[in-house]
Amino acid sequence: MPVNRIELSAHVKQMARDLGFSPVGITTADPPGRWAFFQDWLSDGHAGEMSYLARNGDKRSDPRVLVPGARSIVCVGLNYLPPVQDGERDGPHGEISSYARGDDYHEVMKHRLRTLLDRIAGLDPKVEGRYYVDTGPVFEREYAARAGLGWFGKHTNLIEKRTGSYFFLGELILTTDLEPDAPAMDHCGTCTRCMDACPTDAIPEPYVLDSNRCISYLTIELKGPIPKDLRRGMGSWVYGCDVCQDVCPWNVKYASPTGESAFQARPGSERPDLHQLLGLSQDAFSKRFRKSPIKRTKRRGLLRNAAIALGNVGAESDVPVLARALEDDEPLVRGHAAWALGRIGGDAGRKVLASHLQSELDPDVREEIESALGDQISE
Repeated sequence: MPVNRIELSAHVKQMARDLGFSPVGITTADPPGRWAFFQDWLSDGHAGEMSYLARNGDKRSDPRVLVPGARSIVCVGLNYLPPVQDGERDGPHGEISSYARGDDYHEVMKHRLRTLLDRIAGLDPKVEGRYYVDTGPVFEREYAARAGLGWFGKHTNLIEKRTGSYFFLGELILTTDLEPDAPAMDHCGTCTRCMDACPTDAIPEPYVLDSNRCISYLTIELKGPIPKDLRRGMGSWVYGCDVCQDVCPWNVKYASPTGESAFQARPGSERPDLHQLLGLSQDAFSKRFRKSPIKRTKRRGLLRNAAIALGNVGAESDVPVLARALEDDEPLVRGHAAWALGRIGGDAGRKVLASHLQSELDPDVREEIESALGDQISE
């Protein structure tokens, strides 16, 4: 057993690496220094409908409330970037963020953190702790930056100098006193590629993300209709978005595919067929995305996103698929299918819209149909 704090800290980090985590670092359990910035960000409305971010402020602002007597936080990362799948595919396809192409990372990370906690307790039975992966009131990016795992990029993702930003974060809050690592230095310099590349202008200034305009937020967190002025900017993304990370020089130069089997892309998950997505029943959706992060958006959300994507990349030959989506049980799906038909245009789409306007009873869907017909006339 390690005899002092420095040796114990090195041993804990090696145990984390043995479990596949990288990068790994340690910080103190002191309150986050960016709490005032976070409060201002919330006040500015940048969180959108994610009201849960304003809850549990006492726990979020002090990890010692989560774990009484907490002294240290072990921060870990896990690379999730799947290899690029080769081959062209017929028909219109959507895009899914690379983090969501494999299995749900929460369970993968939690299992390993639980194992790490058990091993630490084996060294010192008096140690108490709790582990978190994205779902608890934890300021995980700040703690990770403080532990030296990386720095805040201008797109607000954490960047590690040797590997880029494609890694999940997890934390283990402990009552034992470990040796903290030095914080990471900012290496973004004058680069603004992430800001310039964002299709919906979701990064209004360096290190500030407006969730209301972020494609990841729109496709996952937003539960209702997607604002019309942002739909074209979404392109073919149906779940999440990687644009700001894909253009980052640190990823272009250093990011490499993960070796984690759980994060390898499932068949059809890199560029899913939009026709297939729009034809998914509830049972088919549940079966296809079992143990996948994509289940979070629910069927209605994914089909909403697929309709927008098809409107952006489709052609008149896709009108029959959108016509069937106009008969979906979910008004949210029907409304966005109407928008897509208006976006594609053409006589066939106009006839479908006009026909469904006569039978549609939902006022929001009727408004979408009327707007789509109006857009076709104006164009």
